Amino acid sequence: MSFNLQSSKKLFIFLGKSLFTLLEAMIFALLPKQQKNVAGEIVLITGAGSGLGRLLALQFAGRGSVLVLWDVNKEGNEETYRMAQEAGAARVHAYTCDCSQKEEVYRVADQTYKAFLPAMIANDHGHLVCISSSAGLVGVNGLADYCASKFAAFGLAESVFVETFVQNQKGIKTTIVCPFFIKTGMFEGCTTACPSLLPILEPEYAAEKIVEAILQEKMYFYMPKFIYFLMFLKSFLPLKTALLIGDYLDIFHAMDGFLERKKKL
Repeated sequence: MSFNLQSSKKLFIFLGKSLFTLLEAMIFALLPKQQKNVAGEIVLITGAGSGLGRLLALQFAGRGSVLVLWDVNKEGNEETYRMAQEAGAARVHAYTCDCSQKEEVYRVADQTYKAFLPAMIANDHGHLVCISSSAGLVGVNGLADYCASKFAAFGLAESVFVETFVQNQKGIKTTIVCPFFIKTGMFEGCTTACPSLLPILEPEYAAEKIVEAILQEKMYFYMPKFIYFLMFLKSFLPLKTALLIGDYLDIFHAMDGFLERKKKL
């Protein structure tokens, strides 16, 4: 009897909390959540020397954050440093670092997920942001290696979030960003057959919306919004139907005109 009472109580608590979270999500869908203040907060940005990394740095600089800029390109990173100072950053620190080399990361600041997460846990404060990609949600023809890295980034960020949730670390937030192609030069030559549904994103717009998602503490943020609908369809449609949609949207040929660029160090 006591077991049945306990099970019933647990079920009612679960249903009550589920209803509350659904209502909360519906309210915030209609009324955007207030953005948090990041003035004086330390913001570490990897790949800050150009492209999206630089634009994100300038967005946070304008909000008075303390910036720590990492990039393998020293000249580009120093240019971002100057721009961030002019944009109003509280303080700016620039370091030359190749984030693909573990030894480099530890040499510069001893800061990786593995290294700085314990400090966040100790203070129950922080925000982890993962820039994944729409290619981290679905496989893309001609992008197998890139997809693998972005799927891995998504999985790592989501797993770390679950770990902080289980440890009741409510002050540590996570945002996983999955944009479509952005005009940063990385995917020069790539095309979209449906610009009204899957536009190639302007970098400034993408950076602005990403920062908004971070400040509103969104867990998942996809750009454009049509990707949410595609992920919903992927969750239940038969494989052949999903492939027909991909073929109709001409997604399988988005990489046909891709012009690979050489790295500038």
